[in-house]
Amino acid sequence: MTHSTHTSTSSGKQMLSEQIYTHLRDAIMRGEYAPGDALKPQDLAKEQGVSLAVVREALVRVVGEGLADRLPNRGFAVPAFSDRRWQEVAEARRAIEPVLLRLSIERGDVDWEARVRAAHHRLARTPAYAPEEGEYYSGSWSEAHRVFHRTLLEGCGNPVLLETFDRLWTASELARRWSAHRNPDRDGAAEHRRLEETTLARDADSAAEVLACHLTQTAAGLTDRTTHHGPKKKP
Repeated sequence: MTHSTHTSTSSGKQMLSEQIYTHLRDAIMRGEYAPGDALKPQDLAKEQGVSLAVVREALVRVVGEGLADRLPNRGFAVPAFSDRRWQEVAEARRAIEPVLLRLSIERGDVDWEARVRAAHHRLARTPAYAPEEGEYYSGSWSEAHRVFHRTLLEGCGNPVLLETFDRLWTASELARRWSAHRNPDRDGAAEHRRLEETTLARDADSAAEVLACHLTQTAAGLTDRTTHHGPKKKP
């Protein structure tokens, strides 16, 4: 009886922690917190009506995804908008993703090709902005974008390498949201189309070069010195 009560308490706590994690992750991604804003466990616990332990568990997960920082003796905060931080993430992605794309082109089968085509089609048909989601990329576009980039690399068949991609993607997603309105002249749709074409043509050199350029453009957009403050907190 005691064991069963303990199990249900522990699974209830886990469910709450999952809910708080999702709430926090979405709030940060929507720009409800400005860069550098403190994430105070006590305030969050009170606001959400849950225990401090549940909030801390959720915060640790958000930190693990690169969407918050754990500060020595100062608790938790949304990452400050630092050019260096995003440049390091971008450098890691440029080092790893073209290599993964080459492996995918070498190893991917016809099913993988079909998934790449389908993922690109979905991305091309999904509006990048939704009026109700403000100035940032829409949630549905962001997900279609992630799936397209990940599908390109899935042909490599190496789950360890793909986990590295997943971590880097999440860490750079916040910066990408913040940069949504910075480079309106960039033709991302043409870049994605070229990526699909070179990949399905099995032209590893061109595809790797197109992907490296695509990632370089993104990094440049994140460090435009004329507008380097990131989003403002909504009133």
